[in-house]
Amino acid sequence: MPTLEETKGILADLIAFPSISSDSNLQIIDYLAERLQAVGANVQRQIAPCGTKANLFATLGPDAPGGIVLSGHSDVVPVADQDWSHDPFEMIERDGRLYGRGTCDMKGFIAASIAKAEDYAGIPLNRPVHFAFTHDEETGCLGAQALAGWLEQHDIRPALAIIGEPTMLQVIEGHKGCCEYTTHFHGRAGHGSMPDLGVNAVEYAVRYVSRLMELGEELKTRAPKNSRFEPPWTTINTGSLAGGTIHNVIPEVASIQWEFRPVQERDFTFVKAEMEHLVQSVLLPAMKAVEPEAAITTEIIGEVAGLEPTTLNEARDILLELTGSNTSDVVPFGTEAGIFASLGMSVAVCGPGSIEQAHKPNEYLAVDQLAKCLSMLDGLKGKLCS
Repeated sequence: MPTLEETKGILADLIAFPSISSDSNLQIIDYLAERLQAVGANVQRQIAPCGTKANLFATLGPDAPGGIVLSGHSDVVPVADQDWSHDPFEMIERDGRLYGRGTCDMKGFIAASIAKAEDYAGIPLNRPVHFAFTHDEETGCLGAQALAGWLEQHDIRPALAIIGEPTMLQVIEGHKGCCEYTTHFHGRAGHGSMPDLGVNAVEYAVRYVSRLMELGEELKTRAPKNSRFEPPWTTINTGSLAGGTIHNVIPEVASIQWEFRPVQERDFTFVKAEMEHLVQSVLLPAMKAVEPEAAITTEIIGEVAGLEPTTLNEARDILLELTGSNTSDVVPFGTEAGIFASLGMSVAVCGPGSIEQAHKPNEYLAVDQLAKCLSMLDGLKGKLCS
């Protein structure tokens, strides 16, 4: 059985890989693959089209449908312009805490999973245990979306997934989705004294934002009954509006950065349809009446599915048993859980550390949280052999 000290060593190795989302994660994936291959796992890598990113999917146990996925993302957020007290890619233990970029988000859970793989390999597994480690979660869950397609293509159908995001080992059965976009407007420049001869991209962008604001109010009336989210409805936010150069010039281009966080699938469909109707039936015809080459295009930055709570959820129930908790909860932040759930898996989120430490300088994971995570994963052995 791996010790806590051995698991700390694995975590230190993982922290030493500066797997920032903008950079390659191949080195950390190679390390994880070697650890899993050493205990007899069947390891598969999926290389991203860019050639510098990869997912890892590995399996211990029988080649059979079902099984349990232990999942985590290998990428971390940048450390630039953050005031760290030490090298963020060197793990330091101090006062019962393990400091380093990614310790809680979420290399601590990955380290515990790798440590327990040796245990799982030594017992008679009646159902497979899978390890899914992805790239680019922090920039739109790109790796998990690619992995989902790969699993479907290869007809690999795990029964449930545990996503080890930092929840202080509280069992999470739901979270909102996160959909981010940049919408670009291209009109016609002109002199400000003759507005009818130009197409003011900023004004059309403002009309677009006005509809987003109206939808934000409408969505409050669509909140599910007994919603446990805070706030209970789907929210919309306009993060940036840019365009124009000077007072007396009709701006030719403008752009909006905006997002919405759906609490339910029907809200996702509703918002997308409403904004598409506005563009195709109202804004674009008016722009093209003056400038035939006018355009409105929306760039999808990321569309991450939410995790909707369900009455039946085997992953949640197993985690409640393993953690000794009587209640599960929902959270406002997004994870890869909804992507796994879209494949028909039972999914819950539960991992060591606090989300309050994620993305901050001097990020840390409490040692007792890592120990409790090992204990939780040790309890999973009974489920794998039953």
